[in-house]
Amino acid sequence: MRILLYAGKGGTGKTTMAAAAGAKSAALGRRTLVVSLDPAHSLSDAFGLNGETAGRDACVKVADNLWLREVSAASVLEVYWREVHTYLRSLFGAAGLDELLAEEVALLPGMDEVAALISVAEALDEGGFEALILDCAPTAESMRVVSLPAALDWYRRRIGPAERSLLKLARPLARRLTDVPLPGEAWFASLARLTERLAGVDGVLTDPRRTSVRLVANAERMVLKETQRAYVAFCLFGLTVDMVLVNRVLPACAGLDPAWLESERRHLEEARSIFAPLPVVEVPRQAPEPLGHEALLALGGLIYDGTDPLAVTQTERSLRFNKRGGRLEVRLRLPAADKNTLSVHASGLELVVQLGAVRRHVGLPRSFAGAEPVRARQSGEWLVVEFKPAGEVDDGEKD
Repeated sequence: MRILLYAGKGGTGKTTMAAAAGAKSAALGRRTLVVSLDPAHSLSDAFGLNGETAGRDACVKVADNLWLREVSAASVLEVYWREVHTYLRSLFGAAGLDELLAEEVALLPGMDEVAALISVAEALDEGGFEALILDCAPTAESMRVVSLPAALDWYRRRIGPAERSLLKLARPLARRLTDVPLPGEAWFASLARLTERLAGVDGVLTDPRRTSVRLVANAERMVLKETQRAYVAFCLFGLTVDMVLVNRVLPACAGLDPAWLESERRHLEEARSIFAPLPVVEVPRQAPEPLGHEALLALGGLIYDGTDPLAVTQTERSLRFNKRGGRLEVRLRLPAADKNTLSVHASGLELVVQLGAVRRHVGLPRSFAGAEPVRARQSGEWLVVEFKPAGEVDDGEKD
């Protein structure tokens, strides 16, 4: 299955871009599922469906080979997070919150992101589709989605059998000393069930032959800056960005303010400079707004202009582990990264890379056990972290 993520700042038109790609893919004969991961769904509106026809969490056929789905966090909470939610509700109730407020507070932030990943896992399991087009939430929420598998695995490895055994011993004593409940075995089982359900999704999302990100922007300075940060963040988490779509480009025709056209031209040049060598595709402003399958199919034909929207154009992985000249290396592709916001440190068999407010814990192979980091440097688009193997005599290089 080929997976495309359409992501960008809210209001740039990423839902329309995802829908147009889905319509084009289906017209080429591929069984295509377009999924909205944005809590403020507008995918059914783009296809001109009313609320009764669209429905949440259900696959709705809108044309030959084309289905859509709008994901709801409530169903994920019911199936995978029930015990965790029940425990949190009892915990907040013990803290003095009334029942209704405890219920609301127990709805954890991030459930929409969990629901998004579950929908990807379900689509992969169903196996009946050749293409999965994801209309992502705005940039910040999208970053939480792609970072979630690593975060869940990080917590799962730290809440292991030893912690569960300790809580099992402490639970009877806690009941005598306090009214505050401790999580039971069902809580751990829910967490394990969720992480098992998501097993393998991370590998699929970071496989450039299967998954690509298409960034959607407008020719505006603030939008381009946010898109640049998103580009770096997706790369940080190992996803492959293969295209930037600059939407709603004004036509060069009489009657438009020349100052607007000149400003837009400068921003388009800036976009090509920021994202080179990625292709930057200019999508003209559509009048009227493309709504419905036929209009979206025409827009898909305009954007991809005789090419296959599912074509794989980038195959290089964003994360590599090498051995070079007796040194171990971690190479992480970070194009257009701001060095002033970048920090790196190693902890055991993890490399922690922080870029501004975004952090990734990179699990290291066992061959790095006991190795010490000696240098981090930028090599073109790549962050290279060199490690001294265990037992090697220091040659005077500093961290």
